[in-house]
Amino acid sequence: MRKELLQQLKRLLPDGAFLDSPEVLVGYSYDSQAVESLPEAVALPASTEEVAIVLAFCNTNGIPVTARGAGSGTTGGSVPLAGGVVLSLQRMNRILEIDEENFLAIVEPGVITAELHKAVEAKGLFYPPDPASMGFSTIGGNIAENAGGMRAIKYGCTAPYVMGLEVVLADGSIIRSGSKCIKDVVGFATMPLFIGSEGMLGVITKAWMRLLPLPAVKKTARIAFADLNTAARAVTAVLRSGVIPSTLEFMDKVTLNTVEAHLNIGLPIEAGGMLLIEVDGSERVVAEDMQRIIEVCAALSPMESIVAESAEEQALLWQARRSIPASLFRVRPHRYNEDIVVPRSRIPEMVEKIQEIATRKRLTIVSFGHAGDGNIHVNVLFNKEEEQSAHEAVVEIFHATAELEGRITGEHGVGLSKKPFFHLNVDAATTKLMRDLKNLFDPKNTLNPNKMFPDQDDGNGH
Repeated sequence: MRKELLQQLKRLLPDGAFLDSPEVLVGYSYDSQAVESLPEAVALPASTEEVAIVLAFCNTNGIPVTARGAGSGTTGGSVPLAGGVVLSLQRMNRILEIDEENFLAIVEPGVITAELHKAVEAKGLFYPPDPASMGFSTIGGNIAENAGGMRAIKYGCTAPYVMGLEVVLADGSIIRSGSKCIKDVVGFATMPLFIGSEGMLGVITKAWMRLLPLPAVKKTARIAFADLNTAARAVTAVLRSGVIPSTLEFMDKVTLNTVEAHLNIGLPIEAGGMLLIEVDGSERVVAEDMQRIIEVCAALSPMESIVAESAEEQALLWQARRSIPASLFRVRPHRYNEDIVVPRSRIPEMVEKIQEIATRKRLTIVSFGHAGDGNIHVNVLFNKEEEQSAHEAVVEIFHATAELEGRITGEHGVGLSKKPFFHLNVDAATTKLMRDLKNLFDPKNTLNPNKMFPDQDDGNGH
């Protein structure tokens, strides 16, 4: 019966916009985490109207739909757990307008984040959000997850840059919320509901993204410390100094060693922790801010403080940061990649707790990430014999995070893998409110079902 219905959908779409061969379906059955689930078909719309056709048909016939950008998520958010149709937005990849006078870009959801960076920077403009996956992740996916990145400490995550959205709802109706205007309080603020909604309330088909003037100058430094706890204290010291870096990243000892083995660029492998700090702005302000950072860190006796002297040296440092995931495979073949976040003042406590868990469980657990905003990427590395211990470590890390007033995810989203831990951050009454909103927007539960909410957990979360 379902197969016959899907053939009807195929006839409603242009040639090439509907795929159901087995080899194609496999490619849309997973993201970057472990769980796989085959869809029954893949729709490749090229317009808002074609998205509406797919959603209206599937809603009428009770067919699940899972929207998909680049499939670069880490929590199973785009995995079609209930089968049905994967709605891939890869063909909707145009930058429709760069409005230089109003500092905004109008884009389709399939635009690669790095391509938007290049396009606006060529015009002297700046789109700040820079997730680690920006070379292949899409703007639509970034909005659906409220993606962050290394510049979030100064510029924030994706949400502040969304000025307007065009969204297709579950029944195929098309709504628009927001505008080109900086101030807009006409009616209820519905647009924020779709930011971070993980494709559960509607499918984004167009976005109005706020831009800034491109900073004139930037400077980057690497500052290494004998141990990770001192590096964590340095983060607090820098932020209390009055300087707001554009990025403030950290890498622990295992990370430093694995990245250096991978790239051979002269990282201080004897250090227990290293900070990567960048400041941007006018030439005078950048020089003053960097000098202040060096002075503040000097009080904590760093092993080295090196300011990059050229664009090439800057690029090498950021290559090191972005190469971390690839380098970790040298240590263990498997990993749980988590992105906890705690109040910045509690980073030292969280780092100590992670180290204690690693020692007690006899596991390799590496920590790196966005220290400036408290977002710690914790990777629990394991082989098959260590899998159970690794799972137990993740559970402990999430509970410790909640005890320190933190959240189980800062930018990766909940998706599938973090459903069992949702209750650590969201109480029952708030969960009910969220479910009520889901039911209002999608009463037949066709949009990305079986995700996020713990009472839908099916045991696939690790």
